[in-house]
Amino acid sequence: MASRREFLRDVALGSAASLLSVRQSSAAEPPPETKRIRLARFPDGVDVACLGPMWMAEALLRAEGFSSVEYVTSTGELDVLAAGKQDISLLDAPGLILALDEGKPIVILGGIHGGCYELFGSDRVRSVVDLRGRKVGVPTTGRQAFVAAMAGYVGLDPRKDITFVVTPDAKQRFIDGTVDAVLGFPPEPQELRARKVGHPVVNTARDRPWSQYFCCMAVTNRDFVRHHPVATKRALRALVKATEVCAAEPERVARELVGRGFLKDYDYSLQAIREVPYRRWREYDSADTVRFFAVRMHEAGVIRSSPQKLIADGTDWRFLNQLKKELKG
Repeated sequence: MASRREFLRDVALGSAASLLSVRQSSAAEPPPETKRIRLARFPDGVDVACLGPMWMAEALLRAEGFSSVEYVTSTGELDVLAAGKQDISLLDAPGLILALDEGKPIVILGGIHGGCYELFGSDRVRSVVDLRGRKVGVPTTGRQAFVAAMAGYVGLDPRKDITFVVTPDAKQRFIDGTVDAVLGFPPEPQELRARKVGHPVVNTARDRPWSQYFCCMAVTNRDFVRHHPVATKRALRALVKATEVCAAEPERVARELVGRGFLKDYDYSLQAIREVPYRRWREYDSADTVRFFAVRMHEAGVIRSSPQKLIADGTDWRFLNQLKKELKG
């Protein structure tokens, strides 16, 4: 196995260069206003395979002019980013919308990849409608918001019809049978399928309407993008390049991320990285994603803000729109 340094060098100088042709070289841009960039990682024992681009971006970030690339541990919520202790991260759209509605000082920069969540159910749950009167395990309020959006879409009132069990061990609760459904984040669905626990009810990578929108999106701290617009664009460029690396070389990415300690299980992680529709960052409309989920969440009583207010106050698409023009498919 190649050393970490060799691998990062290859990704920065080889894979990304062969995958992408840049119309406007980053060398023609001003240098980033800050040489330090801080991204998210998760505590030991927490696997989130679909967010591989954030961790594969290290060498690409250095190539963009960041001499200090740090990974700051967080639980998957946005408190660390909102507090200014991280600069950029990736999270699912419903979780971001929930944070904006709560007034957190964040800005969504654009979609990174398509659906990766899967709703798994027991024999008592064959469709989303069957969640009525059932217990659903979710490890975070962001995933609760996602299930609430699904429930609202089929006419349920998630506040009255579903009992949410918010707990870090939601997957284990489902395996033990103490909850009736769970919303899995890669590589949890891959593990549940392999162990033949429950069955998929909704696969957001394949099932409409969820498959038509982004799942995970890039997000930054409001002060960071305000004071460091060049750094923001350069960091986002590194992320979308790393997204292409994940799409093109899943085996290599899984091996590296397990070796560096970002992920634990190679087989489940590899399957997850292969299944995530990474290249949709070029195809889908980020504003449509926020609008779609915000409408569902507003109808379900999860948020108070209108989609128009969320988009106006909490998004900035200019950098991703520029990169879509600069980076050939």
